[in-house]
Amino acid sequence: MAESVTQQKEPKRVVPAPHASESFTKADSEGSSLLERLLGEQQALTAVETFSRAQDAGAVPAQSRYYSALIPAAEPGPGQQFAFDVDLDRCSGCKACVTACHSLNGLDETETWRDVGLLIGGTSALPVVQHVTTACHHCLEPACMTACPVDAYEKNPVTGIVKHLDDQCFGCQYCTLACPYDVPKYHAGKGIVRKCDMCSDRLAHGEAPACVQACPHEAISIRIVDREQVIEDSEADVFLPAAPEPHLTYPTTAYRTKRVFPRNLLPADYHTVATQHPHWPLIIMLVLTQLSVGAFLCGFALEQFLSAGQAAALRPLHSLNSLIFGLLALGASTLHLGRPQYAYRAIIGLRHSWLSREIVAFGGFAGAAVLYATGNWLGPEALVGSVVWQRWVGWGVGAFGIAGVFCSVMIYAFTRRDFWRFPQTTIRFALTSLVLGIATVWLTLLLLSLSGSPDANAVIELRGTLICQSLLVVAGTKLVFEAGLFRHLAGRQVTQFKRSALLMACPLAGYTLARFACGVLGGLAMPAFLLRSVSETPQDPVVLVVVTGFLFIANLAGELLERYLFFAAVAAPRMPGAIRS
Repeated sequence: MAESVTQQKEPKRVVPAPHASESFTKADSEGSSLLERLLGEQQALTAVETFSRAQDAGAVPAQSRYYSALIPAAEPGPGQQFAFDVDLDRCSGCKACVTACHSLNGLDETETWRDVGLLIGGTSALPVVQHVTTACHHCLEPACMTACPVDAYEKNPVTGIVKHLDDQCFGCQYCTLACPYDVPKYHAGKGIVRKCDMCSDRLAHGEAPACVQACPHEAISIRIVDREQVIEDSEADVFLPAAPEPHLTYPTTAYRTKRVFPRNLLPADYHTVATQHPHWPLIIMLVLTQLSVGAFLCGFALEQFLSAGQAAALRPLHSLNSLIFGLLALGASTLHLGRPQYAYRAIIGLRHSWLSREIVAFGGFAGAAVLYATGNWLGPEALVGSVVWQRWVGWGVGAFGIAGVFCSVMIYAFTRRDFWRFPQTTIRFALTSLVLGIATVWLTLLLLSLSGSPDANAVIELRGTLICQSLLVVAGTKLVFEAGLFRHLAGRQVTQFKRSALLMACPLAGYTLARFACGVLGGLAMPAFLLRSVSETPQDPVVLVVVTGFLFIANLAGELLERYLFFAAVAAPRMPGAIRS
């Protein structure tokens, strides 16, 4: 009887997980009481194991009955994926979803993966105000994943969730430019980009994402969508007013409402223009790579008008000057990376990323340029064996350089921002290469002239007029092309081009004026003055030094300012935002 009472009072035994029970040896189990063994086992469990055992026992999640209808009961089938579903009629703009996402993911104070915007419209008699909650849309064709040079994004083949692999990222920030919806956020402290992953770990365990669970009105839910249906719906462009067009990446988020919105419904910040991050390392890299490529190409072109002796005298110093600027550009590019120690990963995305292709092209350009410049100084026989092979190396420099500039164009054309369209960016980058290439030729001639080279003086005397005229034409064309943007100010419709023109004319007016002042000085005034000076015989060396120095510095400064405006004045597409002060 006593024995049976003892058995009744003994606490109910919880069967330990197999891996936890293995932590006890046979001797421990025989020499310890049941209570001691259980206490020891509980102390050995991790928080995850404790949660897992409670989950198996049905103890959590305690509130699942409130949101179980807001998440799918099963995984998507073939041709399907998970997607956010937003009921606009329920969204009150309380930002509980923003707070929950921020807290669960441990974001910094100013960091958000989910935002709440505002749409306004209607009439003064019947105004319409609509709050909109937005996060990553887990697109069918995510631009962030295609653009990434290190494959730091992956799209789950079953759930369709686009996840960012933090350990793989090296912080190039290209995805922040490529995403039309301003989703990836760069974290300067960690040196990487981060984004919403639909709380995929919670979904995998039947738990609702933080935003879904936190919304007091059940405005956000997770639904299963058919991918073909998403593509069909994108044809009608029914996403959100003034939002980037859905056919760009096929976002899967569905915004539903039973109301009929007025046709003038627009984001509250629709008429607000804001400057963008200029990315100074990219500015320097782009300008100097185009200078280097342009200098080599202009040098090759000039040699066609020179005697063999004059070309041989010009080639060593000119190729060295061009190479130095190219190497400086490649060095500056690493300063843009949040984690430059992983720069070697940049070629991983060669199959799909224009950034990887640019790096490979300019890597080949730098290698061929080093070989070409060294051969010019030591003699072709020292490296490549013959003059013929040296000439082929020179053509290789030009081919790699043109390929690199083309990849640079495609990097920005891929983002599909109007200011960075392929034709405009191609013209801009090509003319920069020519302007700075011709200016570098003048710099080389100046340095050779100061060294007392008779060949340099002969080139200035015989071909100086041609060089000056070429610079006048190219620089003038580029200034006219850039000034053409301001014609959009006269349009009534607020286009991306008009936004860029407004930025350059108002908040960036100082940079705009400085850019055109440098362009006129270095590309028009100084070449015109040189054109007159080179016609005099003999030329005044002091005049050549001063004017050529101003010419090169003014053109370089002007192109740096132009590239600053290229980044700062671009109109970035985004989801609806709130009223800004």
